[in-house]
Amino acid sequence: MAYNKFDIAYLRMAKEWGRLSYCKRKQVGALIVKDRMIISDGYNGTPSGFDNCCEDQEGKTHWYVLHAEANAILKLASSTQSAKGATLYLTLSPCKECSKLILQAGISRLVYIDEYSDDDGISFLKEHQIEILQIPENELKEK
Repeated sequence: MAYNKFDIAYLRMAKEWGRLSYCKRKQVGALIVKDRMIISDGYNGTPSGFDNCCEDQEGKTHWYVLHAEANAILKLASSTQSAKGATLYLTLSPCKECSKLILQAGISRLVYIDEYSDDDGISFLKEHQIEILQIPENELKEK
């Protein structure tokens, strides 16, 4: 499946957005783009009003940490924009919980860099005709 210069640019931006996360174990960034316009963004982190600490003393992620794509979709829900037909750019493929949100939000295309620890989310989205494209990290380097 072919990708274009915009896919590369938006993934680079999602990586920068991920760097805003306070999570130590993994920093994930997300952008939702429609008609070449960024309509929402997000990164993984704790809910508003919580301490910006994502992991416990053993380094395990707290259960209440929101994933980047969930934050972006929730942010969009409080705006006048719709994700119907949009592309989601993610630095890490979605888990199965987030894949349900992606489908329900009406996002039709997913572009990501790295694989999540299980591929149930990707399999679910493929089964529901969401266009999926993985672009490896080395393709994002300046040429």
